[in-house]
Amino acid sequence: MKLGVHIGYWGLGLTSEDQLEIVQEAERLGYDSVWAAEAYGSDTASVLGWLAGQTSTIRLGSGIFQMPGRSAAMTAMTAATIDQLSNGRMILGIGSSGPQVSEGWHGVRFGKQLARTRDYVAVLRMALARERLEYSGETLELPLPEGPGKALKLTIGTVQDQVPIYIAAIGPKNTQLTGEIADGVIPTLFSPEHVSVMRDELQIGVDRAGNGKTLADIDIAPTVQVYVSDNMEDARNLMRPFIGLYVGGMGSRKQNFYNQLVRRYGFDDAAQEVQDLYLDGKKDEAMAALPDELIDMVAICGPADHVRERIAAYREAGVGTLGVSPMAFTREERITQLRLIAELAAD
Repeated sequence: MKLGVHIGYWGLGLTSEDQLEIVQEAERLGYDSVWAAEAYGSDTASVLGWLAGQTSTIRLGSGIFQMPGRSAAMTAMTAATIDQLSNGRMILGIGSSGPQVSEGWHGVRFGKQLARTRDYVAVLRMALARERLEYSGETLELPLPEGPGKALKLTIGTVQDQVPIYIAAIGPKNTQLTGEIADGVIPTLFSPEHVSVMRDELQIGVDRAGNGKTLADIDIAPTVQVYVSDNMEDARNLMRPFIGLYVGGMGSRKQNFYNQLVRRYGFDDAAQEVQDLYLDGKKDEAMAALPDELIDMVAICGPADHVRERIAAYREAGVGTLGVSPMAFTREERITQLRLIAELAAD
């Protein structure tokens, strides 16, 4: 199992120099990849391009490029450029974002997500292979019919023979689609105890692909919040703001994918309570309502021996890349956490 480090959103608390030192230290520690995020602040492409010239071995993952924010062709251009700048270290992670960001920020209707993802990845594959873009799908047609558009191909190549494509997926149908068309899956609030459900869904997609692909060809690469501390209660409390936001406030009452996921884990009552409190503006009460058992299931936190056991659980669950996000808010503390995780993962 390889280690990745998630640096999240740029410009929220840490300086550029802080983030660069964190990434360079992760590279020295042997971390395989670094992943940058975007929502409606910093964009991922700029960060990865900046890191490409100041690192040498660590792979550069978009975690994730928002599909409603870029055409598939633009994403292919960006991925090819970063792959060249980094001498072949690009990992292309994409995702749907959510309805509030898609429609409120990008002005793109949030619908037909499975068809959109299928068409998007198909065009990505064609473009990155430098094929002429002639494609007719349910949500995307290139060139546009009855117009001046011309079937073009990417003018630059990639260093890698094939840039790996990962999809952020948690729902059953999207996970099946990921198994069919992608090289990796990026789940959030992942539980190793429930990996069999994800593997079953991925297998359905792999079987559907019918091209000799196997489940072993899919890298399971969850994003996991981590903090090593002798005080379990303090460590759990550091996880509460993030988990509370996702379970309680990441979406509306009717459409919150993470709340639905937690319900599938068996925390139906807690998921309802946390969401009700969070959307009523009672964020502290919502965070306090998160069961300790849920925190322990979807985060890695606590004393070293417990963290070592949890890392082993992810490895035994078949996780290929453990993407860690230290819940630490200074450069020094984040680096300390990365070192501790690297040591415990090596045991």
